[in-house]
Amino acid sequence: MAQNTLNQVSSLPGHDRRSRDWVFEAIRLIEADFNRSAETHLVPLETPGLSGIELYLKDESSHPTGSLKHRLARSLFLYALCDGRIGPQTTIVEASSGSTAVSEAYFARMLGLPFIAVVPATTALEKLAAIRFYGGEHHFVDDPCEVYAVAERLARECDGVYLDQFTYAERATDWRGNNNIAESIFLQMRQEANPVPAWIVCGAGTGGTSATIGRFIRYKRYDTRLCVADPAASVFHRHWLDRSIIVSDAAGSCIEGIGRARVEPSFLPDLVDEMVMVEDCESIAAARLLSERLGKRCGGSSVTASPIFFIVGSLWAR
Repeated sequence: MAQNTLNQVSSLPGHDRRSRDWVFEAIRLIEADFNRSAETHLVPLETPGLSGIELYLKDESSHPTGSLKHRLARSLFLYALCDGRIGPQTTIVEASSGSTAVSEAYFARMLGLPFIAVVPATTALEKLAAIRFYGGEHHFVDDPCEVYAVAERLARECDGVYLDQFTYAERATDWRGNNNIAESIFLQMRQEANPVPAWIVCGAGTGGTSATIGRFIRYKRYDTRLCVADPAASVFHRHWLDRSIIVSDAAGSCIEGIGRARVEPSFLPDLVDEMVMVEDCESIAAARLLSERLGKRCGGSSVTASPIFFIVGSLWAR
């Protein structure tokens, strides 16, 4: 139905008017989809052995695509649409380890646009299947560091647009509000005994989430500090300690989707109060522990921040 509506709009006479009306309808469809979606859950978790600490987990898997990058994908599309980079015939290209691409394929299908995900050849079959389910294609690269250049080249060759989550994650999201993850957390905390958390912990990812949360904390003048967890072989925690370090030969993780070889433009280290290096084995252990306690499966990349509560609990007593 949505695609038919867009095709009807794009058939109106006058190229400029047609494109403008198409963009307006595309934005309406994305906003309507958001309006139909419930907010993701904020789940309290008992913390035996950590006296005086109240722990809540933000479950982003309840988005329509089941991806924690669903908010980011929506923001990237709205940003590109309002910038004039996406039109009725635009091919959408993204470099991704899989999660962002799944959600972007969802929005591309909604708008009737072709979508190509440039992904490492080792990407999980489940993610590739999800991309195809939403009508997208995937283009493999053997070296994960090549995803950026290959995505940019493919977009140029097909006269499309490279959404580039690694650059635009921190600017595409409206960090002042408009359903970003930080606003959602604080709104859901309002009825809790301690509505303003002492700390918010998130994974490094591409840097966009920590940038959004850090900006929102400052904008609202909350006395909340931000801690970012990063895989041991990643470059972000090294850069946070020494700003001259921007690449790392040791980058990588056995947990898909995390651990970067370069400092992405979306990472804003000055907003981070503490960074903690997390070994892969700690992430896996936390995933198993949380899966048992919550009664649902948790992925390693989603719970990389969780070992912080169990391994360096003294951090929160400051």
